[in-house]
Amino acid sequence: MFSLSLISSLMIYFSGVYVFSSKRKHLLMVLLSLEYMVVSLFMMIIIYLIIFDYDYYFSIIFLVFSVCEGALGLSILVSMIRSHGNDFFHSFSLSLC
Repeated sequence: MFSLSLISSLMIYFSGVYVFSSKRKHLLMVLLSLEYMVVSLFMMIIIYLIIFDYDYYFSIIFLVFSVCEGALGLSILVSMIRSHGNDFFHSFSLSLC
């Protein structure tokens, strides 16, 4: 049971890594793949804590940091869309800095 859950969460993680590396032109796809990887890491942490019968405090801390990361990414996305009009990375210009 746990090995099947671990294998499925590893497959989810590596599919998130693949999307992260292949769709790197859009910031929204990068953020979604990062959140996908965070969810799979959370699944692996929960499986590990269940197997060794530990407390779940670390998973709560992990969720807090992942929510903060998601909120920061969305705020960057909103400010980028307001300033440039889209979320393409190639629309940036170094002269705007």
